[in-house]
Amino acid sequence: ITPHAFTTPHPSSPPVSTTVRVPASTSNLGAGFDCVGVAVDRWLTVSATLAAPGTGVQITRGGTLAAVAMDPTDDLIWQGVRAACAAAGREAPRDVQLTAQSEIPVGCGLGSSAAAIVAGAAVATALLELPLDRHAIATVCTALEGHPDNIVPAVFGGATLSVVRPEVPLVIAPLDVHPGLAFAFAIPDFPLATKVSRAALPATVPHATAVAAAARAAALVRGLATADGELLVAALDDVLHVPYRRGLVRGFDAVACAATRAGAFGATLSGAGAGMVAIAPAAVAAQVAESMGAAWRAEGVTPLTFQSAKPASGYVVQGAVP
Repeated sequence: ITPHAFTTPHPSSPPVSTTVRVPASTSNLGAGFDCVGVAVDRWLTVSATLAAPGTGVQITRGGTLAAVAMDPTDDLIWQGVRAACAAAGREAPRDVQLTAQSEIPVGCGLGSSAAAIVAGAAVATALLELPLDRHAIATVCTALEGHPDNIVPAVFGGATLSVVRPEVPLVIAPLDVHPGLAFAFAIPDFPLATKVSRAALPATVPHATAVAAAARAAALVRGLATADGELLVAALDDVLHVPYRRGLVRGFDAVACAATRAGAFGATLSGAGAGMVAIAPAAVAAQVAESMGAAWRAEGVTPLTFQSAKPASGYVVQGAVP
C-alpha cells in the first residue's frame, strides 16, 4: 500500500476544528492471527476543537461509547493524539474538546480500541498539521495497540496483511477479496476483554501445530482471493488461538454450526471475540447472519447481526474548519 500524504491548509491559517471517521474492523479470520484484518462498514466519528486556555482535555461520548466512563487523558482517543504528536516531535495540545460518536460495539471483536487509537492519531495529524502519512500513523498506532491486525485496515481500508519484524518498518500489503464472498457477523450482548482472551493463549505450541497454522494462514490469503471453498474451510478451522478462546464465548459451537448449515464456509471469532464472523457466498450471507443470530437467541443471548458485502474504506478526514 502506497502511503498517502495529507493535504495541509496554508500555514497562516491552521484549522481549529476537524472531524475524522474511522471504520470498525474484523481480524484474524481464523488462521490470520494478529496479521490479517478487514475494514467493516461501522464507524467511529471523532471531532476535535482547540479550546480556550485552561479548558484542559474534555471528551464527550455518544452511541456505543455513551456508557464509557474514564478520565479523558486515559481514553484511547487521547492516547492516539499523544502518540501522533510524540512521533512528530510536537507537544500535544493542552486544551482540546473531543466529541466521539460510535456505532462500533465495544469489547466484541470489531476493533473498537484500534478505531479509537487511529481516530486520535488521525484527528491530531489533521488538526495540528503533523508531518505524518498513513504508513507513519499505522506504525505509531500499532506500537500503542501492540499488534497491527485491526490498526492497518482502520487506516488503509480493505483487507490487509501486516507483518511486524524487529528493527524493520511495518510491512503492509492489501489482500484481494473475491467479489463473490461476503462476511456475516453476529455480535452478542456480552463483551470479552481482549486481555482476558489473550491470557487464555499458551506461551508455546508444538511444532506440528505451528506448521498447521502456517498452512492455514496461506489458505486464508488464497481462499479470500479466489473464493475457493476448500481453502476457506481449512482457514477458518484455526489451530493457533481459537481452540483456546472458544470456551470463553457462550454459544460459540452452536453459532458456528448454524453458520455452516446456512451455507457459510465456516465461522470463527471476530478478533479476540466475543463477536463471531462467517465467510460465505455473497448470495447467502444475509441468511447466514440471521441463522447465527437465531442460534444465539436460543442460548438466551441478544445479538446484533449484519453482513458486509465488501470491505470498507480506511479513515476519512471529513474536513477542517479554519
